[in-house]
Amino acid sequence: MKLLVVEDEQDLRESIAEGLRLSGYAVDTAADGAAGEDMLAAGNYDLVVLDINLPYLDGFTLLERLRAVNKEIRVIILTARTDIDDLVRGLDTGANDYLVKPFHFVELEARIRSLLRRRQVQEDLLITCQGFSFNLKTKAVSCAGGELRLTSKELSILEYLLLNRGRHVSQEELLEHVWEDGMNEFSNTVRVHVSALRKKLKAATGRVVITNEIGRGYIIEADGTE
Repeated sequence: MKLLVVEDEQDLRESIAEGLRLSGYAVDTAADGAAGEDMLAAGNYDLVVLDINLPYLDGFTLLERLRAVNKEIRVIILTARTDIDDLVRGLDTGANDYLVKPFHFVELEARIRSLLRRRQVQEDLLITCQGFSFNLKTKAVSCAGGELRLTSKELSILEYLLLNRGRHVSQEELLEHVWEDGMNEFSNTVRVHVSALRKKLKAATGRVVITNEIGRGYIIEADGTE
């Protein structure tokens, strides 16, 4: 897991970073809001520990900008302010949790573990790949244009290919796992359904999501959104 600590107090910033590294996290640090924004734009972080009172760019503004482009990353805000309006503002802007200074490191670490566990549970149910998302629980497919309507068989094919993304799946394997017993392996039903599914996915995402290699089978490649 990769974390970013944005804190202008050097001793506190280094103390948090050192403690988290000892706990097994990969940690980057930034001493002000502008540097933190640059690092968030360049890096792929799982969680941010974000101070509110930052020079150059305050934590509220940085959080607001972050949420405009990334709603998934977990954020814990740190503040010396005890005013309830500030805490509410931080949560309303998109923070997942907060700590009021001074705090014990073990409490921060526990909150980080809790947020990352919750994220993992959500990710286990949601596969995001090639410009669309597939919810394993609801079987809903969504992309930038909204929900994509697929037949039950198309959903089953898509689910199986996604669960096996990165490797080729043969027509025979799809027949075995998606169709009931008795389907003739020489039938063109797989090709027909996959062709229809490919057209719908391309229309929705603008990409060729499912490719077919003769002799190997169908594949959905994993991409950088995972």
